[in-house]
Amino acid sequence: MNSPILRSSRLSLLVCCALVGTAFAGPGVHAQSAPAMASLPDFTGIVQRNAPAVVQVEAKYDGGDKPSVRGKQGQGGMPDDPQAELFRRFFGMPAMPSPEEQAHTSLGSGFIISGDGYILTNNHVVDHADRVIVRLQDRRILDAKVVGTDPTYDIALLKVSAGANLPTVSIGDSHSLKPGQWVLAIGSPFGFDYTVTQGIVSAVGRNLGSDDQPYTSFIQTDVPINRGNSGGPLFNLQGQVVGINSQIYSGTGGYQGVSFSIPIDMAMNAVNQLKTKGYVTRGQLGVHVQAVTDDMEKAYHLPDASGAAVTDVSSGSAADKAGIQAGDIILSYDGHAISSPPDLPPLVAMTQPGTRVPLGILRKGSKQTVQVTVGTMPRDQDAVDSSSAAPSADNGGAAALGLTIKPLDSATRQQMNLKPGQGVLVGDVTGDAAAQAGLQPGDVILMVNQQPVGSVEAFRAATKGVKAGSTVLLLVRRNGQSAFIGLTVPSGK
Repeated sequence: MNSPILRSSRLSLLVCCALVGTAFAGPGVHAQSAPAMASLPDFTGIVQRNAPAVVQVEAKYDGGDKPSVRGKQGQGGMPDDPQAELFRRFFGMPAMPSPEEQAHTSLGSGFIISGDGYILTNNHVVDHADRVIVRLQDRRILDAKVVGTDPTYDIALLKVSAGANLPTVSIGDSHSLKPGQWVLAIGSPFGFDYTVTQGIVSAVGRNLGSDDQPYTSFIQTDVPINRGNSGGPLFNLQGQVVGINSQIYSGTGGYQGVSFSIPIDMAMNAVNQLKTKGYVTRGQLGVHVQAVTDDMEKAYHLPDASGAAVTDVSSGSAADKAGIQAGDIILSYDGHAISSPPDLPPLVAMTQPGTRVPLGILRKGSKQTVQVTVGTMPRDQDAVDSSSAAPSADNGGAAALGLTIKPLDSATRQQMNLKPGQGVLVGDVTGDAAAQAGLQPGDVILMVNQQPVGSVEAFRAATKGVKAGSTVLLLVRRNGQSAFIGLTVPSGK
């Protein structure tokens, strides 16, 4: 047997021989030429054209109440989610600040979108600032007025008075972005103004979870973004702005290869509304949704787990008026496929209230299209609520499933905002399968296999004849939230 050292040496020798053979081929021996390397893009023209329209944004806090750097635990939209990682929105600090400046100043980036002085940046860069200053590439320092902000999209619109011929960026189309395309950022990381970094689009339509801008479908890139880059532009190879650099995914506070930008289409929609009325209006459906579980796949005989399962419909909402029901699975919205619940809120929010859109649903095994007239989301409220309760159980007959069912009185129904004749009460959980599935005494069961139940008799009828090993789907209300729970009937019962 050869020793590891000998094997290693032999490998080195083979490599060397291959190189020598290529370099010193004798007469009649033609070395294969290496394929020509594709040329990398040259970003200098993009930088020269657009850097004058990029600005430093300096937020000053007279009382010293500068907002703290924001961190969130990574969630929903991230595959292989390391628990220690954080989503971060970053301020930055001017180079070598004095202790007093450091306590009262934050720095970000922005870009000029019109020659008369409108500037776009992140809301978190200027949030609660007492004074906002912008620094141009030609070293002019101008006071900026905050025209309007939208914390939901994390957008802020600023205005400076400096004539009508300021340099501007060109606005692109973020809808056309595809993974693998080159992109470029210009900003002020750590106060180093007009720093240029580049990378590629890693993913589009990335949702960071229900607790972190649920109505924003982020552009994910590997462009190095750090403190002070927030609010700066993301350019495509045509030199057009396609995004606003906003967050990174990091456990250290520094860049680790995953950055997020707000699509410029979404940002400009907000800008136009901030200019005209000072706030942003979003569409609203009025439904609570959850992911399609494996149990639901089996119970509904679905080909896959795509879609958003409706667990609750707000009374009087757009969805209610259109006839959407708990148990429906939303498969598409206005022609856009819904793969999972996070896909839905950004689409609904971007829809102009009053617009009539087709909603593709699956109801009791049948696909159909329902026309919905989108409602108006009250400011600072939800368009679509994605239930975070993890569905974990199905149900069958009360005895077979290990449940004791009781009638629900009118006072409890009213307290839980239920309609008359809606729901039955779980009095006790006697079976291991039901307990393991997460059912609890006090839960209210609204539906069995998409069939509404409003009495003990109706529940018995709906669960009559369930067989061991079969999966039954329950819609359960708990603490004001509804979720589907899949429970497989135990064998030997």
